[in-house]
Amino acid sequence: LHLSAVKLAELHSDLKIQEKDELSWKKLKAEGLDEDGEKEAKLRRNLNVIMTKYGMNGKKDSQLVDSNYIKDGTESDTLDDPRLEKLWSKAKTSGKFSDEELDKLWREFKHHKEKIREYNILLETVSRTEDIHKNVINPSEENLVKEEVLHNKHRELKDKLRSINQGFERLRKVSHQGYDATSEFEEPRVIDLWDMAKSANFTEKELESFREELKHFEAKIEKHHHYQKQLEISHQKLKHVEGTGDKEHLNRNREKYAMLEEKTKELGYKVKKHLQDLSSRISQGLQHNEL
Repeated sequence: LHLSAVKLAELHSDLKIQEKDELSWKKLKAEGLDEDGEKEAKLRRNLNVIMTKYGMNGKKDSQLVDSNYIKDGTESDTLDDPRLEKLWSKAKTSGKFSDEELDKLWREFKHHKEKIREYNILLETVSRTEDIHKNVINPSEENLVKEEVLHNKHRELKDKLRSINQGFERLRKVSHQGYDATSEFEEPRVIDLWDMAKSANFTEKELESFREELKHFEAKIEKHHHYQKQLEISHQKLKHVEGTGDKEHLNRNREKYAMLEEKTKELGYKVKKHLQDLSSRISQGLQHNEL
């Protein structure tokens, strides 16, 4: 796959969550609790997202370059969207951002690109499901269930599109004006969650509680970023030491690398699982708004 140490750790975390979700689904299926197949379909979509994200879907153009903002700066990957490329180019040359802020902004752009990718995968899935549904001649109770599944998928599409539009407006604003020193959150995923939470059906008390939880979540993400950076540095040192032939030094670096790799995987899993839980709670609040 030619992935960096950080990307491999992220892949491990994603697959660990996928495995856990599939085990939960198998238990539900055995109990007859996924009759409409919606949970199974969602698992397939999630796996498709993972395979596309890490270049494992057999398509050459989807293979991600072995790079990240930590190791190769911000010039080694593309955003695949002219509007985003234009915004990023303006931000880079505006002189309004320090190097650290540019790194942070690049993470926001990359996060937005991933949201668009996931939306397109879901859109393709919904289109295929609709084509199959249209070709069914005799309506039945099973087809009524499938209509409900389609309704849920359209609602998910609507939520994702709303998040994409909100995210683009934020990127446009930040790219032109720079970062607001009084901004409550800095991490792209947390900013997304907070914007959506404010639109959900939460009481003031629930919203305040959610804000506090997001602060803890952002701290967890920052810790994960720290270990990602340390892992990448350790990886570079290990490659250097491997060329020297110093076995004692090599063993010490391998031990340190293994420790950092395991810690990065563990934190990555915790971050992504926490993100799933928070997103699910917001989704329920948004759905309640529509009732």
